[in-house]
Amino acid sequence: MDIRHIVFDLGGVLLNIDYRKTIDAFRALGVRHFDRLFTQAGQLELFDRFDRGELSPGVFCAELRRLTECPLTDREIVRAWNAMLLDMPAGRIGLLERVRRNYRLFLLSNTNAIHYPAYRQLMQKEHGIDDLSALFEKHYLSHMIGMRKPDMEVYELIMQENGLEPFATLFLDDTPGHVAGARRAGMHAIWLDVPRVGVEGLFTEAGRLKGVAGKMARAPLPC
Repeated sequence: MDIRHIVFDLGGVLLNIDYRKTIDAFRALGVRHFDRLFTQAGQLELFDRFDRGELSPGVFCAELRRLTECPLTDREIVRAWNAMLLDMPAGRIGLLERVRRNYRLFLLSNTNAIHYPAYRQLMQKEHGIDDLSALFEKHYLSHMIGMRKPDMEVYELIMQENGLEPFATLFLDDTPGHVAGARRAGMHAIWLDVPRVGVEGLFTEAGRLKGVAGKMARAPLPC
């Protein structure tokens, strides 16, 4: 596997997240079945549209109030929605610094206009930087580009804009469906079964891919 380019996911791969935290936060606000509205595996079109930047935060909050039938304030919704964002281990920043000496790096994230400023605030508080953009040749955020994983067009956009050959490109993500989309686009792709498998285990201390990465890129995905 002669990889020259690597596309990283953000949440779950680099930034630690826990979807259960958001489900619990909404439950604490009186939304008993938020897990039915939102899961990592299957989402309502509301969340997909918000990821693609088709809805403003205000409209998103209003729609959640309607769906949950709970008189929540925008502030309560934002706080609960951001509860899933945990931390960015400093070691992963160091890892990216080493890896980019050997590969062209890109970031592809399904994110939205509520999570993104919270992520930047977290990065500033923990590491004194606004975000990880300086460590990547280019970063692609779904709410800014109007498309999201696993739509084929988002993988094709990255390859076309940056002259990447799919057979020389590796995609890393913690969601099987996103990995499947990258593979359909011709990329090599690895599903990280977090926390059982972390991104650190794919690279040597010198920032080169280990042999295990090739095996994981060919491994079948869970149904």
